[in-house]
Amino acid sequence: MRHRVSRLRTRALAVGLALAASSLLPSGSAGAASSYEWAALGDSYTAGVFVGNPQPALGDASRDGCDRTENAYPDVVDRELADFPPGKPVRLTNVSCGGAVISDIATTRQTPISPVQPPANGWPSVDPQIKRAGLGESTDVVTIGVGGNSLPFGGMLLKCLEQGAAGTSCRDHYTNPPAGEESIGEKLARVQDEYIEMLAAVHQAAPNAKIITVGYPAVLPDDSSACNRQSLTELGSISHADIDWLRDDVLKQLNNTIKRLASFFGDRYVDVYSSSVGHDACQPVGTKWVEGICGDAADYWPAKLPGTVLNCGLINKRATLVHLNAAGHANTAAHVERAIRIALLER
Repeated sequence: MRHRVSRLRTRALAVGLALAASSLLPSGSAGAASSYEWAALGDSYTAGVFVGNPQPALGDASRDGCDRTENAYPDVVDRELADFPPGKPVRLTNVSCGGAVISDIATTRQTPISPVQPPANGWPSVDPQIKRAGLGESTDVVTIGVGGNSLPFGGMLLKCLEQGAAGTSCRDHYTNPPAGEESIGEKLARVQDEYIEMLAAVHQAAPNAKIITVGYPAVLPDDSSACNRQSLTELGSISHADIDWLRDDVLKQLNNTIKRLASFFGDRYVDVYSSSVGHDACQPVGTKWVEGICGDAADYWPAKLPGTVLNCGLINKRATLVHLNAAGHANTAAHVERAIRIALLER
């Protein structure tokens, strides 16, 4: 749940921006478009995966395996914008999808991987997100939260978990990789190139839109010694040295890349890292905004994921794999909402 002070500040901003916007509108503008068009693109950190009821609902024929949920930040922001419209209503089209990589935003078809009630033959592939969202000249705002899966950050965490259990270092693995494995430098360079191509495609598809890129939160602690290596509700067997490396040389560098490229394109970057420091996966319940390897999730979310040996059911938890919980999404929502309101005021 969003902190009361933060909510009041956001609502005060909403009222102030709405008044400012109304004073700038010409008297004959009421007949313009009846709503602002907002498209939310991204991966599981946008979709939500296990925070609240699935969208579409379980059993709905339109479910696509992307694991969007009602407490993910796009839906939270959507409800706030409905309560306090920025001059006129905002219509959200949310096509974010768990597991999405950068290329799935603009160029490639994604095959969703939701473990929740998959069809017998698996989920069918879906169009690139800019096509699913129907981006065009009438699109006013596009938010994008993507990049982690392209490293892939989740896969690296699992490798660090495996290496830590064996008493070896994943930092060494990714700094001097075996044949066939990219080094972390190569991964980040590739992500940069892919992100440039993606942003160029989004700008081309929505030439009049304000583009807002969303960074990743502080999922790892500033003080790695705070992590209990025996606890899967935190980061499990990942060594403290590897946690420091993942934080400084991987996650922060990914955010820096996204921020730098947003600036290059003249786009707005939303920093959710700074505000989430101290709410990482190694904090106690009630303080953490990120669930650990295993954690608390909605009842429909599984304890064991296909293709892995991890079974969080053994400790009465679910396989959350270091994703934001509802409090984390509420924090992201507060920052994204502010960015959207400012972007619309600038239109």
